[in-house]
This record gives sequence, structure tokens and C-alpha cells, in this order.
Amino acid sequence: MTTELTPQPDAPATGAPAPSPASSSWQLWILLVWHPTLGLPVDPVAVLGLDGRPGAPAQRAVRWVPLVYDAADLWRERLGENTTHEDVERWTAQSGTCAVEAVEVPDGALDLAHAAELVLNELLAEVIPALPPGGAA
Repeated sequence: MTTELTPQPDAPATGAPAPSPASSSWQLWILLVWHPTLGLPVDPVAVLGLDGRPGAPAQRAVRWVPLVYDAADLWRERLGENTTHEDVERWTAQSGTCAVEAVEVPDGALDLAHAAELVLNELLAEVIPALPPGGAA
């Protein structure tokens, strides 16, 4: 007698990391500053991740683009010690030299910090090199 195992629909593919059950409550944003050549706030300086599970302590992950310390000062001041979803909503509604852009949580993210790192890696590999000279990086 042989028994066949039927994979569960929720089971991850062989070799792929299982997504965190909390990943559905994670939200990620790219923090942008003014790009003088383009005249718009499109220069990424960081990735912000928040865990918005109700009833759980708020978790935050920030991953900074390397070598843009001065350009990112405005965001460091805004982030302070605590960051809430209300802060992000306020920043999204504001216009000026800084902007915030929501992004999808990448597949395969193991935790909130890892999700922010994956987005940062994509920015470093694809977005930042495509920007014209004269920005933060």
C-alpha cells in the first residue's frame, strides 16, 4: 500500500522560504527627497516599514541608502523615535521637498526588516543608477 501526499495549497514551494504570517500587516514606503536636476522629490534616501497589527506594539524598520546622510536629514528629523501610520498619512498628503511612496511587500520577506532590505536592494540596483546626476546619492 502506498500513500500519496497532496501538497496543501498554502504550502510554500520546495526550497522557498515560507512567508511570515505577519507579512499581511506590514506596510512599506520609500522616503524621497528633492532631486535638483529633476525638480521633484524623487530621490530615494530610505525605506520605512511599519507593522500595523491591531493590538500589537508598533514595529518599525528603517533602511537608509548609503552615503546620503546630509540629504536624509529631513527624514531623520521627521521619523524621530516613533512613527505611526497617521504620520505616514500626513506625509503622503503634504507636498514639498520630501515625499513618501508606498510599495508592495516583496515576496520571500522573512520579517519586516528583511522586507525593507529587499526594497532597498532593488532601489540600489535599479532605481538610483537610473536617476540623473545631481541627486542625493
